[in-house]
Amino acid sequence: MLLAFLLKGIIVGMIIAIPTGPVGVLCVRRTILSGKLAGFMSGMGAATADAVFGVIAGFGLTVISDWLLGYQDWLRIIGAGFLLYMGSAAIWTEPHVRPPSGLDPDLWRYYVSTFLLTITNPITILAFVAIFAAVGFTGREATLGAAAIMVLGVWLGSLLWWLALSFGAGLFRKSLDYRHLTWMNRGSGGILVLCGVALIGTLLREHFG
Repeated sequence: MLLAFLLKGIIVGMIIAIPTGPVGVLCVRRTILSGKLAGFMSGMGAATADAVFGVIAGFGLTVISDWLLGYQDWLRIIGAGFLLYMGSAAIWTEPHVRPPSGLDPDLWRYYVSTFLLTITNPITILAFVAIFAAVGFTGREATLGAAAIMVLGVWLGSLLWWLALSFGAGLFRKSLDYRHLTWMNRGSGGILVLCGVALIGTLLREHFG
């Protein structure tokens, strides 16, 4: 039974993670410029945030979920500002591929940035609740032990997706020259800026439209 919940959790984690959005763009960009480990650490930050949302949904922590959802507008504004900043920085920064030797000192920053970016979208909690119900995590089966196994599966499933994405993007790293990197830098930065603008536009439409 617990193995079934673990497998269901892995499936849920992948379902949540696969629509990558701006986090996926960051993961691919960092993989190309700084290596597979940089991309993987970026994905791990997002996977950790997904696991936090899974804990809140799986354990029925309504006080925390209500608080996050109550402040979701402010969190989304922070997320939009974060996207605008990172996108603008990517557009105006000259691409520089770091050699694979040594450990990148910015790995912790990659992890924290994607964790914060993902955690600013608390509406994901509602997606977790709906998906948990769809896979049968309700009623008597929704015990604390089962919830813990499900959350572990969510983290593993999300992590597997980010691992596949970062290592897949890493395969193209050596085939890109400076011109390709420049366009990739500007393109990824433009996507991040557009995501930030779209997020602000959504908030304005919800409140003033």
